Amino acid sequence: MNMRIVARLINLPENRGVRVETATHPMLLVRVGDQVRAFQADCPHAGAPLEKGVICAGRIVCPWHKAAFAVDSGAVQEPPALVGLRQYPVQVHDGVVSVGDEPISAEPTQPREDTRCFAVIGAGAAGAAAVATLKRHGFAGRLLWIDREHQPAYDRTALSKFVIAGEMAAEDTPPLLDESANIHGEVLRLDAIGKRIELADGRQFDYDAALVATGGNAHPLDIPGAHLNNVFVLRSREDAARISAAAEHATCAVIIGDSFIGLEAASALRQRGLVVQVVSRHTIPLAAQLGKRIGGALRQLHEDHGVIFHSNTEPERLDGHGAVSTVLLKNGNRLAADLVLMGVGVTPATGFIDGVTKAEDQSLVVDEQLQAAPGLWAAGDNVTFPWQHQPTRIEHWRLAQQFGVLAARTMLGDTQVYADVPFFWTYHFDKTFEVLGHPQHWNRLHLEGDLQQHDFIALLCHDDQVEAVIACAHPQAMARLSQRMQQPLGKTEALELIRSH
Repeated sequence: MNMRIVARLINLPENRGVRVETATHPMLLVRVGDQVRAFQADCPHAGAPLEKGVICAGRIVCPWHKAAFAVDSGAVQEPPALVGLRQYPVQVHDGVVSVGDEPISAEPTQPREDTRCFAVIGAGAAGAAAVATLKRHGFAGRLLWIDREHQPAYDRTALSKFVIAGEMAAEDTPPLLDESANIHGEVLRLDAIGKRIELADGRQFDYDAALVATGGNAHPLDIPGAHLNNVFVLRSREDAARISAAAEHATCAVIIGDSFIGLEAASALRQRGLVVQVVSRHTIPLAAQLGKRIGGALRQLHEDHGVIFHSNTEPERLDGHGAVSTVLLKNGNRLAADLVLMGVGVTPATGFIDGVTKAEDQSLVVDEQLQAAPGLWAAGDNVTFPWQHQPTRIEHWRLAQQFGVLAARTMLGDTQVYADVPFFWTYHFDKTFEVLGHPQHWNRLHLEGDLQQHDFIALLCHDDQVEAVIACAHPQAMARLSQRMQQPLGKTEALELIRSH
């Protein structure tokens, strides 16, 4: 085995990884006492440089999207990464650190005999995470992975950020796993009592355990003109491809709704040079999620880049001959539009399921183990789950992945409950805003940094307890807090963590 000298032990700190370049590929060196481990240098999810992240609580935490890996083995601990880090052999002799060129091969495991049939319906964030987890934990029974898209299991977050911006072709959207769903089909009915799945083409499958990970369906507004050409919703890779193609010939776009998807689309299309107008019932976007100050700063960022807002109103109808040409608002204003994108939310995709309890919004009501009925689990945008003892539905992409992991492990008999921290990120005009937690009852906001310069970290607190943290340009502090907030955190300790690094 060829070993290369890459560092001296004395130069490796114990609280962060160090990137080294070798003749073959970069590596991340992690020191624990007098031991050193070497891993691939970039996150397997999106290629983030892991030396920019943090090491805490026995984990390497990615700076971008907060994937976490075990320091001792590189095994994946938290999504969005679904595979672990490649590990390389290390030798330390007389304070000199050498690494090998070839990764350490995992010990082959003999599959156990298993006659069970597991089904995963949906190949989005939750479904892909569940399948990866089942395989990683050695499930050796029959696995049915069903999805209605021809090429599913891709990173949907890239659609509103990069594909419709023209920076990435739809077909280049990063895959979540090397393989995609093994059964292409539309599920017509799932009988939770009989444990049977029926597809629209007549195929039927009986299962021992199943996971519903169908997410939500983006719904257009039911207004006159919604059927016109160049009127879109954004949910799939095909949607994004059509929007991107239309944007090539468009000059003005109207975004209906100021959701995260709507505002990301506004940023993407504005950066393509289109005149972009956002129609919203709210004066301040995302005030319910971020608070008025941060929501106002986000709106100002858009306005500084030329986005025009029409607040406290809704569309009355869309007009045009064949293709949309104008949007008439309820306040009487008429907006020119040769591209309209409706970003007004999703409806849980659960209409095909019989024999389960559904919430008023038609999401599946699950327990702490994400179980909706005996032998049936659910994960993603389509579930209402007990969050801090309150029925809650959260539409976060990474949370859907965390739920997919949790559901898969409980399907295998490893009973667990969700004990992590919701996290999501949103991207506007080259600025990434990160949100940790799920603020619901906060009554105090403490701001560190400059909100107007988009270099800040804000604590949303209920009295002195931190409910959520929102930041821009502070990835390492957010990586550290993503681990610490798994336990109750007071404002004073949070500020110490932020200011001490």
